[in-house]
Amino acid sequence: MNAQIFQFLSELRENNYREWFQDNKDRYEVLKAEFTNEVQQLINRIALFDPEIVGLEAKNCLFRIYRDIRFSPDKTPYKTHFGAYIAQGGRSSERGGYYFHLEPGNSLLSGGVWMPPTPLLKKLRQEIFSQIDEFTEIIEEPSFKKTFPVLEGEVLKRNPAGFPDSPYNDIIRHKDFSVVSYKPDSFFIQKDWLEKSIADYQKLYPFNRFLNYIVDDFYGRG
Repeated sequence: MNAQIFQFLSELRENNYREWFQDNKDRYEVLKAEFTNEVQQLINRIALFDPEIVGLEAKNCLFRIYRDIRFSPDKTPYKTHFGAYIAQGGRSSERGGYYFHLEPGNSLLSGGVWMPPTPLLKKLRQEIFSQIDEFTEIIEEPSFKKTFPVLEGEVLKRNPAGFPDSPYNDIIRHKDFSVVSYKPDSFFIQKDWLEKSIADYQKLYPFNRFLNYIVDDFYGRG
């Protein structure tokens, strides 16, 4: 089914306007239902090693295909990917979780905390810096690093206020604490893509757990 999702998204990229989408709406609904089922399978498998995910429903994790174009110079109405964020609280969660993204030529598995609000970002930086040995042990673990080579996202040009110069400048300057494993589209067309994805996501668990201790402490849930 993922091969059909990639085909649909490729066609949508070339025909990103309302009339084409309406003509293909039934096709989209079938593919969305299959994608939802796949996300639920991922949830059920992740829940076996991450108890935070137990009971999560796929419908609460899926992102809409409709773009918010109100403040964007790009007025194309539809996203050209299917995406879902698997975390306690669903797609809008500020917690570290597991992101699943199908897009022709840009498919990926990802995790961590993406675009945290400024107060939470400050807390994350402080706690990561104070526990830097534990944090670097997680992200430098050979199996993790092979799959998720670097921290992703925007980086400040200099250290944020209050942080001294140190060997960990490249970590503390990040605006996000997330990692990505980019995959060829063919990865998700293989029969064992689900098992391989779960193996990658399992490597993310210590990373997410570390970050979520900080998120819980910040919100007084620790």
